[in-house]
Amino acid sequence: MGTTIIGILIPFVGTTLGAACVYLMKGELNVKLQKSLTGFAAGVMVAASVWSLLIPAMDMAANLGKARVLPAAVGFILGILFLLLLDHIIPHLHTPQDQPEGPKTNWKKNTMLILAVTIHNIPEGMAVGVVFAGMLADQQNISLAAAFALSIGIAIQNFPEGAIISMPLRSSGIGKHKAFISGTLSGIVEPVAAVLTLLLSRILVPVMPYLLAFAAGAMIYVVVEELIPEGASGRHSNHSTIGFAVGFVVMMLLDVLLS
Repeated sequence: MGTTIIGILIPFVGTTLGAACVYLMKGELNVKLQKSLTGFAAGVMVAASVWSLLIPAMDMAANLGKARVLPAAVGFILGILFLLLLDHIIPHLHTPQDQPEGPKTNWKKNTMLILAVTIHNIPEGMAVGVVFAGMLADQQNISLAAAFALSIGIAIQNFPEGAIISMPLRSSGIGKHKAFISGTLSGIVEPVAAVLTLLLSRILVPVMPYLLAFAAGAMIYVVVEELIPEGASGRHSNHSTIGFAVGFVVMMLLDVLLS
């Protein structure tokens, strides 16, 4: 159980380290760097969705023959719909947009920016939780190394997320400590979602393939809805595309080499 707790906390550590950049850097992140990091995060999430979630989901349902793809397909669609629902019921604001999404509210811009990242982090926490649950349930398709590979991959892409939250808050006039805490707290939802998913999946072991694919669908929603548009916004550049390629390869190598 101790290794599981460590694995669940690793992504949160990545967010915290990224938020700590507010103590080391002045001003906002360079636009090109921010696009590269956004693309990198998207690449990590897509690769993790395929190698760490969808493929194991289909392998677990191998006894269904050609129909083994159905649990993955159903879970994937449900994950997309879940994030779509959250997008509609929670007020939030994506960078660099000016118009908030969700219900109308008088909340401050910074609050809605943090909420946007928080929504983003929910599927990542779910993914870590369900993978470790599969490992604890002695699923042969998920090893401890594979579970840690996913956790480390998400932690790597959480680093720029923490910085992307804390740095703009600091630039808007908020103190360093408050900006750091806000950036860190945006990632606290990950271990919470991981633990809840872990508890739920231990009860519902028979639907593990659906849960894995559900997490994959939620992560892909974030990539398509948030990360790709952010990387393509403003003046055209290839930084986001290159970042995506690097992130995808890094996560693929982690999953294959550590599993």
